[in-house]
Amino acid sequence: MSVTRRTVLALGMLALVSTPLFAETPKSIGKIERLDPAINKLIPADSVIEVLADGFDWSEGPVWVPQGEYALFSDIPPNRIMKWKEGEGISIFMEPSGYTGKAPFTGKEPGTNGLALNAKGELTACCHGDRNLVKFVDGKRVVLADKYDGKRFNSPNDLVIHSSGDIYFTDPPYGLPKNFDDPGREQDWCGVYRLKKDGTVDLVTSKQTRPNGVGLSPDEKTLYVAQSDPQAATITRYPLNADGSVGEGTVFYDGTSQVGKVKGLPDGMAVDATGNIWATGPGGVLVFTPEGKQIGLLNTGEATANCTFGADGYLYITADMYFCRVKTNVSGIKK
Repeated sequence: MSVTRRTVLALGMLALVSTPLFAETPKSIGKIERLDPAINKLIPADSVIEVLADGFDWSEGPVWVPQGEYALFSDIPPNRIMKWKEGEGISIFMEPSGYTGKAPFTGKEPGTNGLALNAKGELTACCHGDRNLVKFVDGKRVVLADKYDGKRFNSPNDLVIHSSGDIYFTDPPYGLPKNFDDPGREQDWCGVYRLKKDGTVDLVTSKQTRPNGVGLSPDEKTLYVAQSDPQAATITRYPLNADGSVGEGTVFYDGTSQVGKVKGLPDGMAVDATGNIWATGPGGVLVFTPEGKQIGLLNTGEATANCTFGADGYLYITADMYFCRVKTNVSGIKK
């Protein structure tokens, strides 16, 4: 039986939730759990998990666009990128997004997933249905990579862009119509890759069973990779060498014991300017110090996919059908 990524992450949710796109939203959801006094320096005492919009099938991959002061995020099943802007609310930014084929898509997750901006401010995206990594230039879709060693990717999932221009990204099969068992699958593994600025693709590791979210430390000496495997729900940190190559990884966080007790699995993440890791996982968004101590939890009560820092003092969160934000005292890494 094929298990969709969303079903796996929700752990017990048996169907995609579909509610009106412009439904009236509650003011807030969940709660902020302060597990260590250090979290008080990162999150103001009066912060809440504020809901900005809801009614999405599976919200993912948020990115802040400073040029227009708005956020974009993927709504994967309906093949859309959504836009949220203060004072204007929610709107459709792009449709279709991750699948542009003429034939009907037979799977459940055709859209884009992870989104990022490159040094030129160009939107860069992981496309599930098209099975590639693209950027958008003057309204045109430019394919950056779609194969490794002559074989098509499974369905690129999340990405992070190094200051050198290299892109590190993950490639689980969640966007394939039949997931791990899809007959069109060409890779023998779920890889983590590096797309170098010269256009070549290197395999970082094939040891991750379900690689998902990725992040870089502020000094770009550490690459973080989340794994959304219920049997090994981990975040691994890899040393990054000066030439961009990656060393042997060590487990930074293991949440396997929490799987099934609360919603969610390790998925996306954001790293703040001081090196703290804000990683989605069992319970919501887990906040870690650079040393790996968990000091807080943004307990959304939902299977939570990803997060990103805006330039406006907020952490933006995609949590199942919700698009949320939390006021913080820290900012993302400035590039």
